[in-house]
Amino acid sequence: MKIFYHLPGLFEFYDLYKAFLALFREHREYFYDWCEIGSIYGAPKDCIWGGGRVGFGEEPPEKVAALLKEFGISARLTFSNSLLREEHLSDKLCNSLCRQFECVAEKIRDVQNYAAQNDTSVAVQNGIIVHSDLLLDYLKAKYPGFYFVSSTTKVLTDFEQLKAELDREDFRFVVPDFRLNKEFAKLDALTPAQKQKVEFLCNESCSFTCRARKKCYENVSRKSLGEPCEDYVCASPTAKRGYRFSDSMKNPGFIGIDDIQNVYAPAGFSHFKIEGRSLGSAVILEFLLYYMTKPEYQLKVREEIYLDSSLDLF
Repeated sequence: MKIFYHLPGLFEFYDLYKAFLALFREHREYFYDWCEIGSIYGAPKDCIWGGGRVGFGEEPPEKVAALLKEFGISARLTFSNSLLREEHLSDKLCNSLCRQFECVAEKIRDVQNYAAQNDTSVAVQNGIIVHSDLLLDYLKAKYPGFYFVSSTTKVLTDFEQLKAELDREDFRFVVPDFRLNKEFAKLDALTPAQKQKVEFLCNESCSFTCRARKKCYENVSRKSLGEPCEDYVCASPTAKRGYRFSDSMKNPGFIGIDDIQNVYAPAGFSHFKIEGRSLGSAVILEFLLYYMTKPEYQLKVREEIYLDSSLDLF
């Protein structure tokens, strides 16, 4: 079974992906043959529909769209603001992004059918990660060329809620809260169709016992809308350390490559999300090395990227 990774930083890490994707295509032997890149997700700065993390990417949208089209990878716009109101739907920047990223191939509605009959490289469909049903209804009506992903910002920790979300025809994928990652008995009982819609968040560093996750996301939503609000202060004892991959690996919800290969894939799960939009390029590279790169080539890939003079990894 092929594993598909959904990677962070569509706008935020354009330069890193420009170098990495070329390496991934030209030297496929450096990377595990059982994995592919399912999508790259993110949002630019000043995007009021954005959520989860405040976007800071400044790369022109047309360059970003062209890069992912060149490599045949789905681009996902992260529009997971949970506090949107009717007046926000007319935002010029967000609507412009939708027009630029909506499925190419002449606004084809049945992308899967088109891909079966034509060159699939021109039929890669772009998606939108969404929280608000108000926004979802608007997007479905105005931009039907996208597929939709139910955002982890909904904090779906109740398994029955997750099942209900998986059964919604609106969504191609659903990202549950990371605290459901190890509910193996319940996950195993899902239907094959439901399993193919689950997209696990692998490397979350948030405390497993955190009860304020929704408040944290709502704070980001308010900031994206430009509303005055104080910074959310995380109560985790490790919050001052910032994100560390080594800490994330100790999280009870962490999913590593051994888990993916030996537990999740045999059970019928194939989609895995890597977080990190608010981190630096050097940390994202470590994710790409750990999850995708064969150990004997990790140093070589690291050197190829680090020695690229066009990149500012720190």
